[in-house]
Amino acid sequence: MNTTISTAGNAYFNKTFYDRKLLDTAKTRFVHANFGQKRSIPRNNGKRVEFRKYDLFTPDTDALTLVEGVTPTGQSLTQSKVEVEVKQYGAYVEMSDLLEMTAYDPVIADSAELLGEQLGTVIEWVTRDAMNETTNVQYAGGAASRVALTASNKLTVDEVRKAVRTLKKNKARPFVSALDGSGRKPHFVCICSPDATYDLQNDSLWQDVSKYSNAEQIYSGEIGRLFGVVFVEATEAKIYRQSVFNAVNANTSSSATFVLKNNPTPQEAAYLATGGNKIMIGSTEYTLAATGSYTAATKTVKLSAAASLSADAVVYSKDAGAPDASTHAAPDVHATLIFGADAYGVVDVAGAGAMETIIKPCGSAGTTDPLNQRSTVGAKVAAYAAKVLNPLWIVKIEHCVSA
Repeated sequence: MNTTISTAGNAYFNKTFYDRKLLDTAKTRFVHANFGQKRSIPRNNGKRVEFRKYDLFTPDTDALTLVEGVTPTGQSLTQSKVEVEVKQYGAYVEMSDLLEMTAYDPVIADSAELLGEQLGTVIEWVTRDAMNETTNVQYAGGAASRVALTASNKLTVDEVRKAVRTLKKNKARPFVSALDGSGRKPHFVCICSPDATYDLQNDSLWQDVSKYSNAEQIYSGEIGRLFGVVFVEATEAKIYRQSVFNAVNANTSSSATFVLKNNPTPQEAAYLATGGNKIMIGSTEYTLAATGSYTAATKTVKLSAAASLSADAVVYSKDAGAPDASTHAAPDVHATLIFGADAYGVVDVAGAGAMETIIKPCGSAGTTDPLNQRSTVGAKVAAYAAKVLNPLWIVKIEHCVSA
């Protein structure tokens, strides 16, 4: 009797291994998701996760002055809450029985690792985008808005100091220990892009990890500290890029439509297909039609009102840095986040089976796979969400970077 047990045919016995491989790989992508207040996913309790915080007591000298022999009125604890709806994320890989029998590499384990990297990046994006919704924005160099930022408005030590001052004035709570529980000095955390790090490290006040005066436990990806801020580098840090940079193909006269000269990028197509978005043509701003604003087959853009346009006129959006006066090209704007503890919340992907590997071996599909030719390896985040809990405790510095 054949008692051989193969990994491919008996994947269930290795599920713990694959789940761990998936989670470990995904967590190597996490930077933004690492520092949030974590909540578990309660079963059979709806699709919304609730994050709670205590409201601070109001300091009042007169009200808190005691009268001899008189017991004052007690205070009541109050909480405020933020709710967010969780979403599922997942993907799978299909493989043939012949591949499983002939491949030199462990395809199931490798698939779990690749899926972990993919899902880890998606969770990182979801968390990053949620954090960047904070209303507490600081524009480098004193610029009035994102569209006013120029290439000279870089991340500097002074910008970091301003952000720290803002957090302290807003009574943001610093982190007091590393993620693994090891003690270290109280600190805020900064998540920045490699380009932002490049500019900041030109400053003589920068102190990298190798120059720490006292050995401390450090975060994964930590690159240095400055003014009580620990800097962690993230390749997926938010970058605001100019969505549209194209041109008019031919002259138009009193027409609500025109054709693009160049094949649009996916980003351009998505922006132009969103009715109501604003675009610039030359020096004039136009609004895209509410419906049918872009037809991909013909590269046709529809405006909300008729216009007369010249061939080769530059079509561009103003959603990044300041457009060049001549070319209308705009520099990228990077978002650097400096925050305290409990500034935002996330669902714990490592808890309660939130992230899992799903393996369907050959023969498990019934009549849809009559010859037992296909198996699949999938990965799913059962439920995830991220949300800013206290906008005053997170500062987003928007800035440009060196070429």
